[in-house]
Amino acid sequence: MIFICVKWKVKPEYADQWVDLTKEFTEATRTEEGNLFFDWSRSVEDPNQYVLIEAFQDDAAEAHVTSDHFKKAQADLPQYVVETPLIRNVLMEGDHWDRLGEFEVG
Repeated sequence: MIFICVKWKVKPEYADQWVDLTKEFTEATRTEEGNLFFDWSRSVEDPNQYVLIEAFQDDAAEAHVTSDHFKKAQADLPQYVVETPLIRNVLMEGDHWDRLGEFEVG
């Protein structure tokens, strides 16, 4: 799978609205064939930073970045952020989350 992690530094005046501002993009991406997950989290240390963790089957990422909803997000979202988002993008085996054995429950 292609595993992607993106840090978004949102302008303070939009930070509380970020989930709503990205809702259409998020929902459309989650319905894409080949999308494995697309999850936002808010930093506990910086309330203006959101982290997006997403994954696609190996051949599905290109369809994602050429989709109409991705192009719309490219046009719309930059106005709400302070700087260009930071990204890590890696190809890894598997297509799911593994259990953290060191903290096994039950």
